[in-house]
Amino acid sequence: MLKFLTCWAFCLAIATVGASANDSDAELSAGGLVLTKNEAIELRTEDLYVSPKQVRVDYLFHNKTAAPVQIIVAFPMPDVTYEGIDDMVAIPRPEASENFLGFVTIANGREVAARVEQKVFVKGVERTGDLQRLGVPFAPYLKDMGQRLDGLPTESRKELLALGLAVEQTEYDTAGKAIIHLEPTWTLKETYYWEQTFPPGDTTIEHRYAPSVGRSAGSTISSAFIPELMRKGEPDPELDDFNEHVRKYCLDSDFIQSARRIKQGLPENRDVMEQRISYVLKTAANWSGPIESFRLVVDKQFPDNIVSFCGQDVRKTGPTTFEMTKSNFTPTEDLSILVLTAHVED
Repeated sequence: MLKFLTCWAFCLAIATVGASANDSDAELSAGGLVLTKNEAIELRTEDLYVSPKQVRVDYLFHNKTAAPVQIIVAFPMPDVTYEGIDDMVAIPRPEASENFLGFVTIANGREVAARVEQKVFVKGVERTGDLQRLGVPFAPYLKDMGQRLDGLPTESRKELLALGLAVEQTEYDTAGKAIIHLEPTWTLKETYYWEQTFPPGDTTIEHRYAPSVGRSAGSTISSAFIPELMRKGEPDPELDDFNEHVRKYCLDSDFIQSARRIKQGLPENRDVMEQRISYVLKTAANWSGPIESFRLVVDKQFPDNIVSFCGQDVRKTGPTTFEMTKSNFTPTEDLSILVLTAHVED
């Protein structure tokens, strides 16, 4: 009998952006493999590496029974809904119609051949068959999606609108003529899955993917206006954003002062760049018992970047790396990482 293993229920984590920011991407929270209360499988070790470029997770699982346990392993990708150009979502591989995180899994040294399931929803109603019948790709984030929708026959465009799969947006050309475009409104739910046998004893599973990194040009953390706003003590959106950053990323006074020094050292036409990474840890509590040995390495990528996240007994282990280790660890909070950088994105 097959049991089911899921990676976690992904959620779209929209990060607030300060008034000083020019633009921002929203990061998609991502996590690792978890089991829906399977008492046969223990998670002995989890070695997690997180950077703005890559997430790597190495697991050692242990089947404590005397019989093999066969499980359907699933990795749900983050739900993606196109919210318009003003609410961008950070997609690492925007050209990909599937697997936009570049997700790869290796079990006992061999790469897993995963299958994919894609479903399309509008306001909780599945519309996968409708989109397929109309010949529209399922991934709403594709760079040419607007052109694809605009190029559909008139009747197909009308049906998309009637089903709530698209909305009309009006633009004006240089002559002032109104041009109506279609924009997608559906949510893509995508899941990778495969069968995995856990023999008695140990099984190693690794997975790799490119994280969805939320970015904004400018940060309230480095804003010179924050001290004055704090002295006034009056309600202000920029101050609210600053306080939320302090809470979410456990910012201390050293980090805040360093952010302002970086800002002061930049030319007037440059600003500090935020990089925000979310990783779901809490669902690891679904394994049989706590994680016996947990290790987290956060890599800020450049030595002159600064990084902050909530953790205990964090040690600096290299020019760009910080490490936290735990024994018999049951995560109660998810991981949120803030990197501030002066480096221009390539």
